[in-house]
Amino acid sequence: MKKTTAALTIASLLGSTVAAVAEQCTNETWNKIQERGTIVVGVKADTKPWGFRGENGDLIGMEADMAKEVADTLGVELELVGVQSSNRMQFLEGGRIDLMIATMSDRTDRREIVGVVGPNYYSSGTNIMAPKALGIDEWSDLEGKPVCGKQGAFYNQIIEDRYGAQIVAFTGNAEAKQALRDRKCIAWVYDDSVIAADLASGNFDDFEMPLTSEDDNPWGLAVPIAERNCVFGRFMSGMQYNWHQSGDLIALEEKWGIQATAYLQRENERFKDWLAE
Repeated sequence: MKKTTAALTIASLLGSTVAAVAEQCTNETWNKIQERGTIVVGVKADTKPWGFRGENGDLIGMEADMAKEVADTLGVELELVGVQSSNRMQFLEGGRIDLMIATMSDRTDRREIVGVVGPNYYSSGTNIMAPKALGIDEWSDLEGKPVCGKQGAFYNQIIEDRYGAQIVAFTGNAEAKQALRDRKCIAWVYDDSVIAADLASGNFDDFEMPLTSEDDNPWGLAVPIAERNCVFGRFMSGMQYNWHQSGDLIALEEKWGIQATAYLQRENERFKDWLAE
């Protein structure tokens, strides 16, 4: 009898919770997308190869392709809007865009402003750019060697403490990369997504990103915060799950010339269909 009463109590509480969530979900943005037949997605316009302008001025890149798949799955048209790190959350918060897929690291403070939903679709971490001729293949190869970095980057101290590198910090990335070209250091340590973008630019053909990235910081796409746990948020969670399970994101990395990441390989393995051949 006690078990039955407890079960009924839990069921009642769960029912009340579901009902409360349902009452809070106006699904305003979701409904607006359906009514107008178009989804407006904010992507980067200056971060090749994730989001940038092609020769004809159109926004293209890996995240632009992801946005297109979202629109196709919804059966609506796609409108892309170029955003920057400084305004991407404000554009979503203010209703200028419906969805944001714009190389944004998933952090607690950002979750208080926009509706980040999981599983995270991508991640960046710490890595190095180094001349191919040096043949660096282990982090330990940096021990006692000068490594260019950017002033204020949190991983400078980590790489010094963990691997014994001698960080030579510069005020900006341009100066650090020029010092690398001038052989004032054997490598440049920075965020691997930025390094991958540089390598994809065609301006660093004699360089490589030879190591396994460390200290991953997952990226989050976002819906309006009010719809994080509603239809739109649940839908985008499903999109990300399917991207990982299908390997679509791995294919997009290859399409856009992005060096394969261990993160996507792990997520593909984690979400794979255990009954699939």
